[in-house]
Amino acid sequence: MGKKIRCLFGTDGVRDVANKGVMIPEMVLRLARAYALFLAERGIPKPTIAIGTDTRLSCQMLQSALEAGFMSAGADVLLLGVIPTAGVSFAVRQYELAGGAVISASHNPAEYNGVKFFDKRGVKLSDDDEAAIEEYLGDSMLDEWRPTGASIGVSIEAEDSIGDYVKYMLAKVDSFSLSEYKMVIDCANGAMIKSAKDVFEALKPKKAVFLGDKPDGLNINEGVGVMFIETCQEAVLKEGADFGVAFDGDGDRVLFVDKKGRLINGDLILWVLARWLKKKGALGSGVVATVMSNMALEEHLNKEGIPLFRCPVGDRYVYETMQKTNSLLGGEQSGHIIIKDYVQTGDGLCTSLMFLRACDELGLPISELNDEFSPYPQLLQNVRVSSKDKILSHPAFLELLREYERKIEGRGRLFVRLSGTEPMVRILLEGKGLDLGSLAKELVSQIHKIDKELDEVI
Repeated sequence: MGKKIRCLFGTDGVRDVANKGVMIPEMVLRLARAYALFLAERGIPKPTIAIGTDTRLSCQMLQSALEAGFMSAGADVLLLGVIPTAGVSFAVRQYELAGGAVISASHNPAEYNGVKFFDKRGVKLSDDDEAAIEEYLGDSMLDEWRPTGASIGVSIEAEDSIGDYVKYMLAKVDSFSLSEYKMVIDCANGAMIKSAKDVFEALKPKKAVFLGDKPDGLNINEGVGVMFIETCQEAVLKEGADFGVAFDGDGDRVLFVDKKGRLINGDLILWVLARWLKKKGALGSGVVATVMSNMALEEHLNKEGIPLFRCPVGDRYVYETMQKTNSLLGGEQSGHIIIKDYVQTGDGLCTSLMFLRACDELGLPISELNDEFSPYPQLLQNVRVSSKDKILSHPAFLELLREYERKIEGRGRLFVRLSGTEPMVRILLEGKGLDLGSLAKELVSQIHKIDKELDEVI
């Protein structure tokens, strides 16, 4: 057994600047071989694995590496082309494949890219599965696993994977129509462009204005999409639209904008969907949300007699908690939503359609949702640090958190976590009657001081 490679996977697959670090073709090829070996040792010696990408320039390079890795390890490859992450999950289930791989860095800038894997259910791999794949990377068996002759894999292009995905989505909304609405749809110059256009145009809106629909390989998430929601907000006001829909680069997240230009985030979307699904008898035991979701969501769900189960940040943790609690709805404030009767991963297109249908069937004007919800004030602060791996366990840092928790006890909450992809500590402060700005400023200053001391020791 060779040296184990650890901590390769983050909160959503493997991610880095493309052609640097772990996102070089050589590493991606080995990662593909490790995933194929992982499947083979679990009873699938000749798997077929789907590959989908977003619109980044580096996707072609990394797809070639993934293809070569899969085929050299005896796996066949089905190329889906540019397709949302959820489209890959759908394809794995629809075509009964052994697994899938998505080449995308989601909401990150164009210079980043990443790889995330699905199992045969179209579900993102668990922590244990990812740890097993990392172990294969350091195992001599990975280099010895060399199928020959007819056992070498082949690669083919899917005939119409987006068409199949679109048909599935349209079938889920039956005869629902958007003919009364003018809307803005921001595709983030990413993977959702064709799917969103095909679906929304089929629902015959009064008017649909598309933004972020001209990708050039370098402009994904650039000034558009959920990371720049103000672009959608400005367009809604300019066009006099009834609402706006904004996706991220790989299409697994969605946020809305009401006709007044106000954000409708994942918490509000969950609140609406929970009531709709409960009325249909399709909610299960309750709703799963992450520790980042607003306390107001819990309060509003309690009024409806709907339990809320909390989990760590990340849509795969949402899914795992949904499994454990028998919940059929879960999601994140950031717009990752899973409606388990329809999809097995965050799906921006499915969420947007079901949200619009829910509002229609419940008689909820989209323009009034923000007035009804009244969230607790929140402040999210990203603090760049040089000692990311050590700071969360440092005694001075832990005591600092306890100090600030005592300051806001009974009036709000403080939550701190590490970024899974960047050298940052993410701080969430929430509460009513608190000067969140001043509290955050003080806290950030203290974190920088501790980080500097750690950096000097290193």
